[in-house]
Amino acid sequence: MAFNYLTINQTNYADALLLQEVLFEELLQSKGKEKPLKSTLIFLQHSPVYTLGKSGDIKNLKVPIEETGAEYFKTNRGGDITYHGPGQLTAYPIFDLEAFGMGVRQYVETLEDCVIDCIATYGLKGSRIDGASGVWLDPNTPNERKICAVGIKVSRGVTMHGLAFNINTDLSYFDNIVPCGLEDKGVSSLANELGREMDFVEVEARLLKCFEDYFKVKN
Repeated sequence: MAFNYLTINQTNYADALLLQEVLFEELLQSKGKEKPLKSTLIFLQHSPVYTLGKSGDIKNLKVPIEETGAEYFKTNRGGDITYHGPGQLTAYPIFDLEAFGMGVRQYVETLEDCVIDCIATYGLKGSRIDGASGVWLDPNTPNERKICAVGIKVSRGVTMHGLAFNINTDLSYFDNIVPCGLEDKGVSSLANELGREMDFVEVEARLLKCFEDYFKVKN
C-alpha cells in the first residue's frame, strides 16, 4: 500500500483534529529528507459536530448550536458548513501530493472519483457539478443531492481534512444548516438511496480499495 492506513472508532472532532495536525506536521517536516515519511489515510466516524470552513458563513447554521445536540468548530479547511456524525465515513488523507504526482485540483477530483467508484459498486451513479465540490446524485435536476462532501487544506503539497461520505448518517442533522452554503440542493446517504441499513465495515473496505487503486506512489 502506498500509504499508511488508520481506522478509528467514533471519536470527537477535537481529538481527530489533533491527530491530523500531528501527522500533517510530521509529514511536512520529513519532506525532502533522505527517507520521508509515508502518507497516512485516516477513516473514522465523528460524534455529532458541525464544522465551518474558512470561507463559510455562520449564518448557514440556522438554529442555536445548543439546540442541535452537536458540537461546533470553525476549521481551516475550504468550504462552508457541514455536519459529521455516526454513520458517516469521514476520510482524512494526510498525503504528500508530490509523492503521488498530483496537483491540488487533480487531488480533489481523485477524492471524488474514489467515492464515485465506490457507490457505483452499489448501482448508484455519482457525478460532479459545476461550482460545487463533492459527489452528487441526479445532478442538474430539481432532485440533485449530495452524498459526499469534500473540504481540504493543502500546505507545501501536504493535505489534511478530506471527505465526508454519508452511509448510515442521520440526515435530520442537515435540517439545522444550509449544507455547504447551497440553499437549493439536498443531501442523501447510501442507506437512504438503497432503502436499507448498510454494512458500514463493508462500505469502508470498498472505499479503501478505491483509494488504493487511485493513490500510487510516483516512480
